[in-house]
Amino acid sequence: MSHGPKPAHFDEGRLMQVLVAPIVSEKATMVAEKGNVFTVKVLQDATKYEIKAAVELMFKVSVQGVSVMNTKGKSKRFGRSMGRRDNVRKAYVTLVAGQEINLGGETA
Repeated sequence: MSHGPKPAHFDEGRLMQVLVAPIVSEKATMVAEKGNVFTVKVLQDATKYEIKAAVELMFKVSVQGVSVMNTKGKSKRFGRSMGRRDNVRKAYVTLVAGQEINLGGETA
């Protein structure tokens, strides 16, 4: 049984839904500047292989690696009732050197 990369054949409709939203925070910006890393919120059941394929499909860039992290939602109080934030799955996508993703849409 091999543990190597799986064949890159995914349903394109599913890949379009895997990436939920880019994460724009101080930490994400710092990581992006330091190591050519793109941070994105993904579906709860997304795999590293799917995330890599989705980023390469949507942004036409080469991905070096993907690290994934689950963050549990915090409990928050709204007046008398308790609420809960959603659990979030984040992906830190490392791009191949020289590649970049321009989210702003402006050209230099």
